[in-house]
Amino acid sequence: MTLESRCPTGPIETRWTRHKGALKLIGPINRKKYDVIVIGSGLAGASAAATLAEQGYKVKVFCFHDSPRRAHSVAAQGGINAAKNYQNDGDSVFRLFYDTVKGGDFRARESNVHRLAEVSANIIDQAVAQGVPFAREYGGTLANRTFGGVLVSRTFYARGQTGQQLLLGAYASLMRQVDLGKVTLFPYRDMLELVIEGGAARGIVCRDLLTGKLEVHTGHTVLMCTGGYSNVFYLSTNAMKSNVTATWRAHRQGAFFANPCYTQIHPTCIPEHGDWQSKLTLMSESLRNSGRVWVPKKAGDNRPPNQIPDDERDYYLERRYPTFGNMVPRDVASRNAKYVCDEGRGVGATGRAVYLDFRDAIRNEGRASVEGRYGNLFDMYANITGEDPYEVPMRIYPAPHYTMGGLWVDYNLMSNLPGLFVLGEANFSDHGSNRLGASALMQGLADGYFIAPYTVPDYLATAKPAPLSPDAPVCKEAVARVKQRIDGMMAIGGKRSPDSFHRDLGLLMLDKVGMSRTAEGLRETIERVRGMRKEFWEDLRIVGSAESANAELEKALRIADFMEFAELMARDALAREESCGGHFREEYQTEDGEALRVDATQQHVSAWEFTGTDSEPVLHKEPLEFEYVKPSTRSYK
Repeated sequence: MTLESRCPTGPIETRWTRHKGALKLIGPINRKKYDVIVIGSGLAGASAAATLAEQGYKVKVFCFHDSPRRAHSVAAQGGINAAKNYQNDGDSVFRLFYDTVKGGDFRARESNVHRLAEVSANIIDQAVAQGVPFAREYGGTLANRTFGGVLVSRTFYARGQTGQQLLLGAYASLMRQVDLGKVTLFPYRDMLELVIEGGAARGIVCRDLLTGKLEVHTGHTVLMCTGGYSNVFYLSTNAMKSNVTATWRAHRQGAFFANPCYTQIHPTCIPEHGDWQSKLTLMSESLRNSGRVWVPKKAGDNRPPNQIPDDERDYYLERRYPTFGNMVPRDVASRNAKYVCDEGRGVGATGRAVYLDFRDAIRNEGRASVEGRYGNLFDMYANITGEDPYEVPMRIYPAPHYTMGGLWVDYNLMSNLPGLFVLGEANFSDHGSNRLGASALMQGLADGYFIAPYTVPDYLATAKPAPLSPDAPVCKEAVARVKQRIDGMMAIGGKRSPDSFHRDLGLLMLDKVGMSRTAEGLRETIERVRGMRKEFWEDLRIVGSAESANAELEKALRIADFMEFAELMARDALAREESCGGHFREEYQTEDGEALRVDATQQHVSAWEFTGTDSEPVLHKEPLEFEYVKPSTRSYK
């Protein structure tokens, strides 16, 4: 199948403007005739729902929490990128575009990335108007800081809680529309199936998490804003409820899954310190602006860090990458942390950690300055570890974080299934094989505030979908599929808990499909995941009832999808015969251990078509063409 990206042509600076001018519109009087379903209420979902409702469409929003304010977007700490050049240090729309394409190791569409850079400035204006309390300079202008992979300061921030503050702004806009009766909010709902009618997405089946009741909701279009899938690794920085179910259910109904092997390992997390943990804690990348990363030069040096003199410390990022130093991109920083720990120079009880040291920043700038920028992050670290980062260096280690893969979408953010739009982290479109820090919030809000409100009406005006009754045969069939799946799980009556399967799967995926991968390890993973999946359906035990609130059933449904998705993820990594960004195949590396791309055969998007649980998926390739940023060896030295 040929994938039609629908990217406009012509000068890249005017593509989005000209494309918007060609999109069809729906008049204000007719907009109330259309029902829009939004799944997920984080930054992408809340912003899209609020904007479309403001335009006059009838919107239904579904979230599995009690409130949209609990969406995982709150966990994004460090900031949001925008090309406003407030620092007058050489930034521009083109430079943000260039940094993003290069940061993604030349595995993203130019047209999508340039559009993202264009609308970034509008996001800041929107957020300021909503009252988001961005940090400001003494003169009142908004403050900026630097993030990994760039040489300018373009990251706007609200201390270490930027995601939370941006979500509160979007939440306020959303709840205004709820109060006006234009948005109907459905909390405690878990989407378990996508309804397809006439080849188009027309509704969802969800489970009420309080009563266990299955519900059908139909609309004229569906917007999926459900985040990423890093919890396939079990331990990750994601909220424990983050999962792949919504996108995987859509994939099983025909939506192509693109680049699932592109996952990001964040270099700045509190290390694992016990088998009892269920998630890991992120320490913002912004800390690397002031903190210096190092390990002892000598393997096995277990002295307290403040007793190790400078000439016996290896500031390895500054040594290997003198231009970018500690602000190299996340994939580069993560791999190098792994390398020094593999050499036996890691620190802490497990030896799987490195130091992030603020001694020099405190000495040069004063404690008050450091506390003003990072105080809440330092407090969080002290509360978790019992150590004072003002007095001793933090200990950090890489952890699964963001996922660049997701459902395939065209330039309009619509999947290959007509009527199914995919926004934010749930799609694959903007970050290539490595996301630059502070770009997740940017993409989610760009998609929700400034892209979907143009492209969704174009689909509705063009396709003119007729109303679909919740009692239609396709809806009843979708409910039956979900019920059969739930009943089958409840009837297994085995001995193992959902969590035990999730842990085994996650440890395998982290070991074989984590920071580095090999062909042998990936083939082994595919076979072992198939075996785990078989055991899951033979020995799973779910306590409680399906007709009431049941957290174990919730987890089991999500883990069942992870069991299927993990195989596709490993298969995609095996087919990607190169190293690029966060995807590192040990067979493809330079002499000094950097990623080795193979542009001649691998310069494409991998979009997978589902053919059955135990059948080989079909691989479709979308070629990537570069007119404005020519692929080159990515160097941060």
